[in-house]
Amino acid sequence: MTSLHRRSVLRAAPAAAAGALATGCATARTDTASVRASGPPPPGGTGPPASGARPSGPGAARPPTRAPGLPVQIQHGPPRGSAVALTFHGQGDPKTATALLGEAERAGARVTVLAVGSWLDEQPAMARRILDGGHELGNHTLRHLDICALPADAAYAEITGCAQRLRKLTGTIGSWFRPSRTQYATELVTRLARRAGYPHILSYDVDSLDADDPGAPAVRRTVLDRARAGSIVSLHLGHPGTVAALPPILDGLHRRGLRAVTTTELVT
Repeated sequence: MTSLHRRSVLRAAPAAAAGALATGCATARTDTASVRASGPPPPGGTGPPASGARPSGPGAARPPTRAPGLPVQIQHGPPRGSAVALTFHGQGDPKTATALLGEAERAGARVTVLAVGSWLDEQPAMARRILDGGHELGNHTLRHLDICALPADAAYAEITGCAQRLRKLTGTIGSWFRPSRTQYATELVTRLARRAGYPHILSYDVDSLDADDPGAPAVRRTVLDRARAGSIVSLHLGHPGTVAALPPILDGLHRRGLRAVTTTELVT
C-alpha cells in the first residue's frame, strides 16, 4: 500500500481530549485540527528505533510500530479489507484476563493489549502470557490517571514508567501507546509519547462501553452494530461480561467476513 493510499484510508484523530470516567476511559470528541507525524521522534526516548517489521518466533515482543505516512493518532485502519483490531485496556483480575485470551485463541483471533504499568507490577506473568498467545502488547500509562490533565513532567513519567516495565519484562517498550482515560491525546501528550519512543498514538473508532458492565449481550450488540472493516475496537480485560461477549462477537464478525487481527497487522 502506498503512502498516499494510506493517508486516504487512515485519518488522524482530533488532537485534543478532556475529562475522565471513573470506571473507564473517556470518549469525548473534539473538533480541533488533526496532528500528523513530521520526521522521527525526538532523541532521548526510552525505546529502540520504531519499526513496523514483525519479529520472528512465537511470543516475540514487537518494538513500537512505525508506519510512514499514517497519522500520529490512528483511529481506524483501511476500510476496504477484512480485518478489525480488538484492543484491550490491560488491567484487572488475571484469571479473567487469561480466560478472555483463551477465548480469542480458540477462535484463531489475535488482539492488542494496552497494559497499565501498575498492573504489570502486580501481574508480571501476564506480559509473557499475552505474547505467548500471539497477541501484541502496548503501553496504557503507569497508573491509568487522566493523563491529559497532568502537567508535562507527570504525564511523561506516566508514559515512561509503563515503558520501562514493558522493556524489563519483554525487551521492548511495546508496540503502541494509548493515553489513559481519553480517546484522543492532546498535542502535549502526543509530543511526550513521541519523545518516549512511540511514533503513533493508538485511538479507536468503536467504544464497546464494556467498562460500564452492561452485560455480555449489550457489549456484543454495541460492537457488532458499530464495527466495520478497518475498525479499532476499545474493550477491557478484567470484566467477566467482556469474556462472555467475546465468542459471539468473534462469531458475528466471522459471519460478516471479518477477522480479528493485531493492530500492527491491521495498519501495516
